[in-house]
Amino acid sequence: MKKKKRTKKSGKGEFSNSKLFDIILLVFRENPNKKLNYKQVSKILKVTEMGVKIQIIDVIKEMVISGTLTEEQRGSYRLLEKTSTLITNIKNTTSRGSYANIDEENEVFIPKEYAQFSLAGDEVEVLLFPKRKNKQEGEVIKVIKRRKEEFVGIIDDSSSNYFLITDDRKISFDVFIPPKTIKKEYLNKKVVVKIEGWDSKYKNPIGKVIRVIGEINDHNTEINSILYDYGFSPKFHDNVEKEANKIAEEISKEGISRRLDLRKTTTFTIDPKDAKDFDDALSVKKLKNGNWEVGVHIADVSHYVEKGGVIDKEAAERATSVYLVDRVIPMLPEVLSNNICSLKPNVDRLSYSILFEMDESANMLDYTIKKTVIHSDVRFTYQTAQDVIDNKEGKLVTELLLLDKLSKILRDKRQQNGSINFESTEVKFILDKNNNPIDVYFKESLSTNHLIEEFMLLANKTVAKHIGFPKKEAKPFVYRIHDIPDVDRITTLNNIVKKFGHSIDNTSTPKLSSSLNNLLKNVKGKDEQQMVETLTIRSMAKAIYTTDNIGHYGLAFDYYSHFTSPIRRYPDLIVHRLLEQYINGGNSVDKETIEKICRHCSEMEKVSSRAERDSIKYMQVKFLKNKIGSIYDGVISGVTEWGLYIEITENKCEGLVKVSSIKDDHYIFDEKKYALIGYRTKSTYQLGQKVKIKIQRADLERKQMDFILV
Repeated sequence: MKKKKRTKKSGKGEFSNSKLFDIILLVFRENPNKKLNYKQVSKILKVTEMGVKIQIIDVIKEMVISGTLTEEQRGSYRLLEKTSTLITNIKNTTSRGSYANIDEENEVFIPKEYAQFSLAGDEVEVLLFPKRKNKQEGEVIKVIKRRKEEFVGIIDDSSSNYFLITDDRKISFDVFIPPKTIKKEYLNKKVVVKIEGWDSKYKNPIGKVIRVIGEINDHNTEINSILYDYGFSPKFHDNVEKEANKIAEEISKEGISRRLDLRKTTTFTIDPKDAKDFDDALSVKKLKNGNWEVGVHIADVSHYVEKGGVIDKEAAERATSVYLVDRVIPMLPEVLSNNICSLKPNVDRLSYSILFEMDESANMLDYTIKKTVIHSDVRFTYQTAQDVIDNKEGKLVTELLLLDKLSKILRDKRQQNGSINFESTEVKFILDKNNNPIDVYFKESLSTNHLIEEFMLLANKTVAKHIGFPKKEAKPFVYRIHDIPDVDRITTLNNIVKKFGHSIDNTSTPKLSSSLNNLLKNVKGKDEQQMVETLTIRSMAKAIYTTDNIGHYGLAFDYYSHFTSPIRRYPDLIVHRLLEQYINGGNSVDKETIEKICRHCSEMEKVSSRAERDSIKYMQVKFLKNKIGSIYDGVISGVTEWGLYIEITENKCEGLVKVSSIKDDHYIFDEKKYALIGYRTKSTYQLGQKVKIKIQRADLERKQMDFILV
């Protein structure tokens, strides 16, 4: 592949033979079919010193001996490397280049000049070079699919040319914007630029401004910049909104006649205080045989969102609602998500329901899946429902006490079967009227949170098993799967926790689940709690959507899907459609079509999580920017070769202590121990260790805080 010539001016002794080997190899790789002598190589590298030319002759001879070059004619050489290609995805990028997986255990490094501007997530064809010094390098010879073609940033107009300086600091290139396309209103603003040319013979991609987001350092501009940078538009296209506004809220008598009418059954919702999109409702009814009918009712989004229509296509592309610190960007237009589909109180609503017959020991004796019409009698928050349970008085006290009792039995059974009990602390910001963070608080998990969780888990599990059992006869469906933990990570975790008197039994899957639960229970309140919880979560696989059911390890379920949140998750909407089709005797759908949707939804779930984390980082920096010089207690939450990430204990805000700022020794990163270890003193900074820090700098633009140890 033709590349821009790499030129180097050199004086005598400027390069070691090893460095010169790499540079000369680059020249031959850029001219794979040419025969070159030392004079031609020197000319390409703009070498004029005779001493360096002699060094080039010596290195070329070394390259012949190593089998890298062959001497075609006396003094004339050609590249002899044997190469192979593979199609893979870029894993991550640095200022030096990109990394991609060869297989589960091996990766290839692609130098920046050979990367064709590829970024994390891009599908590429890579030419693998022969290994040197056990290092595998390669070249991107084709970018098959780019994950991202729009970038957010600020236009640099400090020279005669214009370049987009991207907000994402992991991107190693700036984007050239032709001067003739520049308008005055683009300057000193946050903008979105779409790439129109990726030709690698140029130093930079070429782009065009497609949107002005707003004023630099304005709060809304910064939050919207995060959304655009991750590919989420804060607003829906006019045609989507127009289509949504056509949908009638009123339910026809004919529509009700085709459904199971549950409007007289006691029904209610329990949601966060600030929730507007109510996906789910519960109902309770005493049966004549003495058992209870517990209904899990889910908004019937599939009734309103036509398959293949403009709203459906938009929802499929977004795949999820995005929950940022100060706002929600819904998957569906608000007229649907917050009104027509939302299971609000005191109005009739269409739902897809699972009615469980249960005894008072929480044994499920039977279930029915039906399209229904419901009428929610009460809208509880988690706290108001908790108050009723705690005080044993108030609205629907009998129903709430029953469900609280049943949910606790379900939870105990699940954990006895091997479900892993992760309890993470959720931090919330208190915002003023201008959305500036003025304080933080830790969100407490109430038993009503667990109540809702258990019945949603039961519904999701039931739907998955209804379609997926037995596996040999199962039609293609969307499953939510979670693989067993990585063995090497569990081994590393075990080696670390042994130092604190704990151990992990990995001799079987059930024993591993049980010992992980015991570990998480035993570290509560101890100094090592933070480290152990963090490492345990990191040892887990990532849950994904797929048509290939392997079960859900973390929940200890053989069958699991997502059915309960179709307003905010696209896989749930697909599950509703497939469930109705199969229950009504419809044909199987194409498995690969569904699998493609699953892959997209899994990817968008990760992307939305990153956007959420960025909004949290932005708010953290904003919260602490007026506290420069303040000293806090903290815990080491991450360890890398470039420094320590510290989480402040009182507010959970995170910042970086650069390794260069730790002056008492030269510290080396030990990946297996998750630690920085002093070369001379052997002093150790390890994940989970308590430290004191001083806030040194708060950079809103980079969403980054710098700390120093005190």
